[in-house]
Amino acid sequence: SIARFPENTKEKELISHIDKLNHDRNIHGILVQLPLPKHISENVILQSIYHKKDVDGFTHFNSGALLSGTSKSKEEIFHFTPATPLGVIRLLKEYNIDLKSKNIAIIGTSNIVGKPLASLFLKEHSTVSMCNVNTVDVSHYTKYADIVCIGIGVPRFLKADMIKDGAIIIDIGINAIDGKIVGDVDFEEVSKKASYISPVPGGVGPMTISMLLENTLKSAKNK
Repeated sequence: SIARFPENTKEKELISHIDKLNHDRNIHGILVQLPLPKHISENVILQSIYHKKDVDGFTHFNSGALLSGTSKSKEEIFHFTPATPLGVIRLLKEYNIDLKSKNIAIIGTSNIVGKPLASLFLKEHSTVSMCNVNTVDVSHYTKYADIVCIGIGVPRFLKADMIKDGAIIIDIGINAIDGKIVGDVDFEEVSKKASYISPVPGGVGPMTISMLLENTLKSAKNK
């Protein structure tokens, strides 16, 4: 079900609604559409979600479990990994790409994508470099990377001269230009040099939805 609220909704009203969902045994997953209005704290709202219904994997409980590696333990059924990073890893594994010892460059260090994605790569024994808006020379990292993942919301940021031959490119960006959806990668040129490249749209997006549904199913089974 979808609950819509006006932009001027008070923070405590939203928390109250989430609390009702937390105690509703017929609800297995709770999602909050981001971003929220400026007068509402995203962190406060996200942390108000019961961690066993946090199918987005954004609560401190779930993010902490991922970072500490405890999601490999017998308690794994109670932990949820953010859908987009999970989808990236699943996509790579679907193509039988061995992640062990691979050099990974991640452009974008958000709590939703970049940071959890780095944790997932580390769990696969990859070597990870993370680039952000303050990185002096991004190409210094991407040129030596076996796999480049980018999600910064800058259309066609990653160019062909920024990667090595045969690199694997995962485009997590989504941008609207002149009514057309494009990613953060200059697909036309980069695709000529990469061994694998995910398209936008049709790449990581559908994987995100699939992993979100998988998390929700997992939550329902946990009940």
